[in-house]
Amino acid sequence: MKLKQTINQSIQAAFDKANIDETPMSVSEATKPEFGDYQFNGAMALSKKLEKNPREIAAQLIENIDLSGIISKAEIAGPGFINLWLNPLWIASQCETAVVDTRLNIGTREKPVKVVVDYSGPNMAKQMHVGHLRSTIIGDTLANLLEFLGDEVIRQNHIGDWGTQFGMLIAYLEEIGEDGSGSLKDLEQFYKDAKGHFDADASFADKAREYVVKIQSGDTHCLQLWQKFIDISLGHCEEVYDKLGVKLTREDVRAESFYNDELENVIKDLDKTGVLQESDGAQCVFLEGDEVPVIVQKGDGGYLYATTDLAALRYRAQVLGAKRISYVVDARQGGHFKQVFKVAKEAGFVPEDVKLEHIAFGTMMDKSGKPFKTRDGGTVKLIDLLDEAVLKAKDAIKDKEDYTEAEIHDLAKVIGIGAVKYADLAINRESNYIFNWDKMLSFDGNTSLYMQYAYARIQSIFRRFDGELKGNIIIGDALEHRLAIMLLRFEDILDRAATDASPNQITSYLYDLATLFMRFYEQNPILKEGVDEASKMSRLQLADLTAKTIKQGLAILGIQVVNKL
Repeated sequence: MKLKQTINQSIQAAFDKANIDETPMSVSEATKPEFGDYQFNGAMALSKKLEKNPREIAAQLIENIDLSGIISKAEIAGPGFINLWLNPLWIASQCETAVVDTRLNIGTREKPVKVVVDYSGPNMAKQMHVGHLRSTIIGDTLANLLEFLGDEVIRQNHIGDWGTQFGMLIAYLEEIGEDGSGSLKDLEQFYKDAKGHFDADASFADKAREYVVKIQSGDTHCLQLWQKFIDISLGHCEEVYDKLGVKLTREDVRAESFYNDELENVIKDLDKTGVLQESDGAQCVFLEGDEVPVIVQKGDGGYLYATTDLAALRYRAQVLGAKRISYVVDARQGGHFKQVFKVAKEAGFVPEDVKLEHIAFGTMMDKSGKPFKTRDGGTVKLIDLLDEAVLKAKDAIKDKEDYTEAEIHDLAKVIGIGAVKYADLAINRESNYIFNWDKMLSFDGNTSLYMQYAYARIQSIFRRFDGELKGNIIIGDALEHRLAIMLLRFEDILDRAATDASPNQITSYLYDLATLFMRFYEQNPILKEGVDEASKMSRLQLADLTAKTIKQGLAILGIQVVNKL
């Protein structure tokens, strides 16, 4: 449920009852328990407009707040704050509804929209490396989140499969006379070998250049070789996606080649709008306030990334009908997207009501604060990083004698992959972050392993509980009160994370929830001898709702839970 919205409706009702014809500001979560559960500071904002003392306005509102429903107590504080306490009976009833609901009583959008999420974007000439990790993880999480909230999400994987290097690559693939399954296992080496041959053999270089022209003109033989190269390359990507548990498929690929036939039309339509200008032989769009123009066609007639991106934006807005288009791409591309978005709107390629956003993210760094590299300074292949995560997770598993070898392997995969993903998602996406195995595989702190342990600990309670859950939830003390309200805040957190495209809001919430539950579990015994039946059943239901919330939150992040740890 949308807890904040429900409280706001109670405040709005008080405004209406008090005959104050204003739309109130939203309530906010109280920063300390003594300030209540929520605070309303709208009285101060309205004091000048209504020509009244803010405490006078606050008093008038308090007289008209319904204290028989969601709010049980309201008090004036300071210059005109209103501290609000929620009704324990109402809180308990909402938790009872959530714990038996498959969606935890979380609604879907009243007005869902179609959203395109562009993420991952590997280059077909190279294997996926750590530079693709953040885009892939953040993008998949955003897509999961928006889908859960009810939007229609279209995943798009914009791969680089078109350009001059492909003539060289497919010519080399033909020359070695293989089907590619052997040589293309290591794309980095394949590219180096092809480039070395290109530089050393003039006749091969001429052939490679001819193949570029043939590919672009639709030559059947060259396109067959090109397609074989793309298929094998995508197979490498799919292996990574499978290990990561992300939902990108072959059907989600929208490569540069997909838009190739539209590039000429993009230039023609830009020209019709009158925004094109020639500069040193190139076709450009000059934007107000930008010294550097957007070049859309080179003097030799070739097209650029901006041209393809404009074609993609028009396709996504006009053909797919997207109302929100999100590009999960490195922060260093910020200037490019700002310009391309502006051109797309000015040219009418994208309607004004379509939201265009660059979901920027920072760089993964090593312990020394430098970009993450291999020991010899090379690029870290993503598949190798994920395999290492599984091996390190095996070392982190305690009490190995409790598991079979097969169980340890499966557990290590869930823990290792989850650790890599959670460490990335737990920080502000625009920040750089230090990749640290010890930190991400720790049972302490805001880590995936801590969350998985909290979930497993709750499951251990239910393995010891022999019976059927029944009875009502009882909010008996301040700790139960805080835990129940935090559980009810889940939908508000998801909504805010979706609006801001900030997965770290979800991880912060889950960590706070798990930490609070640990305190609750220590101070409020559940199965201990002497606990009365009503309290036991109530606390079991709160534990169950906590576990289900953790599981759902991690599922949105693309991370699995474990029942025993």
